[in-house]
Amino acid sequence: MITTKTTMLPEIENLIKDLQPYSITEERKVVLQPLVDFIQEKTTNDQEIRINFICTHNSRRSHLSQVWAQTMATYFTIKNVYCYSGGTEATALFPMVAETLKNQGFQIQKLSDTSNPVYAIKFSENEHPVIGFSKSYEDSFNPASQFTAVMTCSQADGGCPFIAGAEKRVPITFEDPKAFDNMPQQAEKYAERSIQIATELFYIFSQISK
Repeated sequence: MITTKTTMLPEIENLIKDLQPYSITEERKVVLQPLVDFIQEKTTNDQEIRINFICTHNSRRSHLSQVWAQTMATYFTIKNVYCYSGGTEATALFPMVAETLKNQGFQIQKLSDTSNPVYAIKFSENEHPVIGFSKSYEDSFNPASQFTAVMTCSQADGGCPFIAGAEKRVPITFEDPKAFDNMPQQAEKYAERSIQIATELFYIFSQISK
């Protein structure tokens, strides 16, 4: 049976086509390989693939990673992929993250307007949106077992040597764009980090044999 790519929103599809995975260094590919291996093993065995991206506050990098991972799984038609995010504590999805994703072509709908708002983030015309809000990694919204924990910041990686229920724990850390908050280059740096995360997740899912 021939599988075809899901219809992505046009701006996102164009952005994906412009990514440069060949720019990823061999050293970085070594860091990414454990997640490739986890996804490949589950795909080969026709099992569900649950990935929980974890950062300290579940406000920036973990959300960007969750959204792009779900997007790339769909783009490469890797089935049964369910992406989550969480923090060592709950805060709120930082507004610049939603703004960055919107500028890169995602459809963003704010479902609640509280101190920890809930967003629906769409990357495809027909796929279920990613539900984005800040939560702890062990929140009941996230899987309790049979998932891999991807540590997206060094603080969470160092502070959480054990993640209950995780089959695997993979550190793939990114620099925090928070360092540029309230500075003239804020939007540029958030976009830059989002593109880096997109590029690396493109590479990861492109390695999977179905």
